Amino acid sequence: MNDASNFRHTSLVLLVVLQTGISAAGLVVEIVAARLIAPYVGMSLYTWTAIIAIVLAGFSVGHWWGGRLAALDNRRALTRVAWALVAASVFTASASFVLRQVASSVLHAFTEPLTAISAITFAAFFLPSLFAGVPAPVLAVVAMRGRNQSEQALGMMFAAGAVGAIIGTLMAGFVFISWLGSEITLQLMAAFYASAAAVVFGMARAAPSTLGSAACVTALGFLMSWQALTAPKVCDVESSYYCIRTEVLDNSAHGPVHVMIIDHLAHGVSARDAPTIMYTDHTAMLDALPRMRMGERRFSSFHIGGGTYSVPRAWAFRGQTEITVAEIDPAVTKAAVNDFWYEVGAATVVHDDARSFLRSTEQEYDIIVGDAFTDITVPAHLVTREFFELVSLRLLPSGVFAMNVVDRVDSLAALASIYRTLQGVFPSVEVWTEATPPRPTERRVFVLLAGQNDSPVSRLETLTPDPKQFAPLAPKFMDKLVVRAKAPLLSDDFAPIDRLMGLTSALD
Repeated sequence: MNDASNFRHTSLVLLVVLQTGISAAGLVVEIVAARLIAPYVGMSLYTWTAIIAIVLAGFSVGHWWGGRLAALDNRRALTRVAWALVAASVFTASASFVLRQVASSVLHAFTEPLTAISAITFAAFFLPSLFAGVPAPVLAVVAMRGRNQSEQALGMMFAAGAVGAIIGTLMAGFVFISWLGSEITLQLMAAFYASAAAVVFGMARAAPSTLGSAACVTALGFLMSWQALTAPKVCDVESSYYCIRTEVLDNSAHGPVHVMIIDHLAHGVSARDAPTIMYTDHTAMLDALPRMRMGERRFSSFHIGGGTYSVPRAWAFRGQTEITVAEIDPAVTKAAVNDFWYEVGAATVVHDDARSFLRSTEQEYDIIVGDAFTDITVPAHLVTREFFELVSLRLLPSGVFAMNVVDRVDSLAALASIYRTLQGVFPSVEVWTEATPPRPTERRVFVLLAGQNDSPVSRLETLTPDPKQFAPLAPKFMDKLVVRAKAPLLSDDFAPIDRLMGLTSALD
C-alpha cells in the first residue's frame, strides 16, 4: 500500500484544527511582540511597521520552506513539520529572554529609531515566525492527497488559516494580554506549538525515541523562558494600553519623588509634599503658561492625557475646581492615585479618547491642555487641523490651548508642521521653550500656546524644581522654519507625524 493510501483517511477536521490553531498562535505572538518591545522603544507607527514586516518575512520564509517539504511523502513531510513546531515552541518560549539580552546593546548600537526597532524585532521574533510558517503548506498538501475533492480540502485549509488569524488577533487583544499578560501569553503559545508538534508526530507515527528527543529540545526553550519569567518585571502593571511602572527617585526636601514610566519613557515626575512644583520642562510650561494667560481669575480646564496628573493636582491645590481630565487608560489613573498622590475627586476624570470626548460634549473651557506628545510616539489624530478646529470650538472666547511638542533641534520638522497647522485655526500661535541656546542633536521640549491674543509677557520663570526661564521663539524664526522645512499641513487624511519625528536634517 503506498504512502498516499496510508494517509487517505487522515482526519480533515484534525488538519483544519491544526491549521487554525497554528495560524492563531502566530498572530498572537505578533501582537505580543509589540507589547514586549514597547518598554524598550515605545509604541509607534515605526514599531508596528517593523514588527509586521519582520513577522510576515518570517512567515514567508517558513511557507517557502514548507512548500519544499510538502514535496516529500506524507510521513517524512509531517515529521519535519513536527520538528518545525518544536523549533517554533523553543524560539517562542525564549523570545522574551532573547529580547532582554539584546535590547540594550542594540539600542546603544543604533541611534536611528526604525533601525533599532527592526533589529530588536528580528533578533527576538523572526525565528518564531519562520518556524510557525512551515506547517501551513505541508498540512494543506496532506489534506489534498488521497481525496476525491482535493480542491475543496485546499480551500478549507486556506480558510482555516484566515480564521485562525482572526481568532488569534481577537484573543490576543481582548483576552490573553489583558488577563494573562504578555509573558505568560507567549509561554502559552509556546506550549500550544509543543502540543501541536506532539499531535503531528503522532500523525507521522514517529518512534518513541523521536518523541523523547523532541521533548528534551522543547524543555530547553522553556528553561530560557523560566529565566525571563523569574527576572525582575519590566512592568508594574500591564494594562490594555501600556506597560506602566513607578520608580522612586529620592527623598528630597519635598518628600518622596516618584517618576512614572509608560512603555519606555518617563511621562511625569511628582513630589509628595510639593504639588505645585513641576519636575520636567513640559509640565512646568503647561502649568505656568496657561495660568499666566488667565491672570488672577478662576478658570475651567480640560486636560488631554493624565499621566501623573501633576498639572491637575497642582491646579486643584491652588483652588481650581473646574478641572476635567481625559485619560484613556484607567490603569494610569490608578497609578497616579496609588503612587503620585493624586486625590480622587480633585478633577472630573473621563476614561475615554480626548477627541472623542470633546466631540461628544458641548462644554467650553478657559484652558485646554494637550499632553499626549512623547518622543516618537504621537497620537496622529490629536495634531490635525480637524482636531484643532474642534479644540477651538470648545474654548471660550478668551481661552487658550497649550500643547507640548518634543522635537530634535537639528530638524524641527514636526514642530514646524504643527505650528503651521495651528496657524490655520488660531489667530495667535506662540512657541515657548527654555530660554537657553540649544545643544547639537538635543531633543528640545516646546509648548505651543494658541488662542485669540498674544501673551502679555515675553519671558517667564518657574520651578523645575530649580528656577528656570522660558521664552517664546521669534515669529519670524518660526515662519522661516515652516518655509525651509517645507512643513506640510496636518489633516485627518494626511498626518505623517511619525515620519516628521524621524527626520534628522530637515533644514539641510
